Amino acid sequence: MNLWHKMNLPNKITMLRFLAVPVFVLVVSLGRGWGADLLAGLLFIAAACTDFIDGYLARSRNLVTTFGKFMDPLVDKILVTAALVALVAMERTPAWVVVLILAREFAITGLRTVAVSEHVVIAASPLGKLKTACQMVAIALLLLYTMPFFAPAFGVTVYWLGQLLMYAALVLTLLSGWDYIYKCRNMLLGDV
Repeated sequence: MNLWHKMNLPNKITMLRFLAVPVFVLVVSLGRGWGADLLAGLLFIAAACTDFIDGYLARSRNLVTTFGKFMDPLVDKILVTAALVALVAMERTPAWVVVLILAREFAITGLRTVAVSEHVVIAASPLGKLKTACQMVAIALLLLYTMPFFAPAFGVTVYWLGQLLMYAALVLTLLSGWDYIYKCRNMLLGDV
């Protein structure tokens, strides 16, 4: 029996989100114009929505697995990283913003790894969840603001709203990163 048939539904949804990432990157890399932006935006939104769906199903049906605990956050980070790098390549968000966001993600992933080795569980914070929501909406808006069916003024509004949310995501990224590090300071500095 192959791995796909052994997986529960939430894990299958997670893996479909993972498989959507290279398709998204291909569309962004090869596509030009509003049609490619629309396809990339819809792919991203669909993939982002599956994150909420698989988590809800896993918790509500008691289908939480070790595989899901590992893959779900990893796939989320891969999806967001791919989208942020794409936005830099498309010149829709500054590289320095993406570097700071990704630096925080690497730092907190490392912190979580150390915490696991110390048998400490670091739960997702409300700031971290708000940060993720801001990132997802900002990315979607910055992918879709070029749609020709938007009135020009509305397209500009969508663009600036996307930029505002991206900077809000940056602030929340830094604040939530600091919050995680501060809460784990004793673990981190215990044997310095």
